[in-house]
Amino acid sequence: MISIKSLNWIKKQKIKQKIKVKISKISELNKWKYDKYKLFHISKKFFKIVGINIKTNFFKKGWDQPIIKQNEIGILGIVKNIQQNKYLLQAKLEPGNINKLQLSPTLQATKSNYSVVHGGKKVLFLNFFLGKQKYKSIQSEQAFRYYNKHNANIILNTNRKIIYSNQFRWFKKDEIFWLLKKKNLINMDTLSVFSCFIKKRNIDQPINNSQDIKRWISNNDKKYYLTTKIKAISDLKDWKITNKKIFHKNNNFFSIIGLNIISNTREVKKWSQPIIKGKKMSLAGFIMKDFNNTCHYLCRYILKPGSNKSTISCTVNTSDINNYRKLNTLSNFQKKIIKNFFLNKKTKFIYNNILSEEGGRFYHSQINYKATYLSKKKKLKTPNSYIWISQNQMIELIRKRKIDIEARLLFGIINIKETI
Repeated sequence: MISIKSLNWIKKQKIKQKIKVKISKISELNKWKYDKYKLFHISKKFFKIVGINIKTNFFKKGWDQPIIKQNEIGILGIVKNIQQNKYLLQAKLEPGNINKLQLSPTLQATKSNYSVVHGGKKVLFLNFFLGKQKYKSIQSEQAFRYYNKHNANIILNTNRKIIYSNQFRWFKKDEIFWLLKKKNLINMDTLSVFSCFIKKRNIDQPINNSQDIKRWISNNDKKYYLTTKIKAISDLKDWKITNKKIFHKNNNFFSIIGLNIISNTREVKKWSQPIIKGKKMSLAGFIMKDFNNTCHYLCRYILKPGSNKSTISCTVNTSDINNYRKLNTLSNFQKKIIKNFFLNKKTKFIYNNILSEEGGRFYHSQINYKATYLSKKKKLKTPNSYIWISQNQMIELIRKRKIDIEARLLFGIINIKETI
């Protein structure tokens, strides 16, 4: 009954909150400058689009691409009422949202936004999250699209009465779990916060101890390398730069387009910005299995151009599930796993739903999150770049910033009921 009330509240918010988004030429975006080196805001704040050259032996020899560079740590903060055990979320409009608005953290803001560089209204609840926090976790963002970008994920416990507008609403954990079954409703930044604060289980018997995992990472670090160098976007190999957009010559991967936005509920009523437009559907998937009566996740070692160190990802992850067979960024093992498990109609999933990328930087980008259990009898021979990691080890590795955002979000979805 409460969840139905939530959906009705969201419907009312969609009517009340208005946004008009128009795709525009990136050369004509108001307050943005576009030259052969980069695309940037005239304030030199917010973010900029630069070019990078990548050299690696991990999955390709190397390539060029544009990437978002933003030397700010944003805040993703959720207020929790510890007496009622509820979380304060907001129905937030974003220009890149495929369904207009989604349930976002209490505060979701870059430093430029909460510093009011845009000249608009102040963001709400900022003072709640500026002090020293008990539950705070600095985590990386999408490292194929962002260059060394991090956000502070915070849960703030309080028992005091809070005044808030009708764009905000208190949610119980069970209600959030129920709403996660709805398509494109829970914002990825909300999941990011929850994923950082999953409680450990009392019993956890891993088949690989912490030293095994360290050794596995070290061995792969010795075997593989990835280096990056910033370069002018006009010099990017295989990319076309026009007044309209930045795109790959074969229309592969993603493009940079421009948007003009008008809204009645954001800090400013009217603004322009570039945004990343990806493929129609991505995939992030976990294969799980019980060993020693303990849940384990099949994880893989990965190097990404927007990260200065190796990370651990989910079993499979691709930005273009519809054309995965043709992608040279996927190994034969990954393609086999996708075919036999994640696209197999006989597979039983413990979670299978489509959720969106963050709509402030990504335009109509969706990810199909899937998780499935491997039966105890079934064995899976894996390459050296894969390892089984236990439930509590995943939590510990998240704390140490070793789990990438795709794996972290899916782990958070699966374990949302175990959030603090």
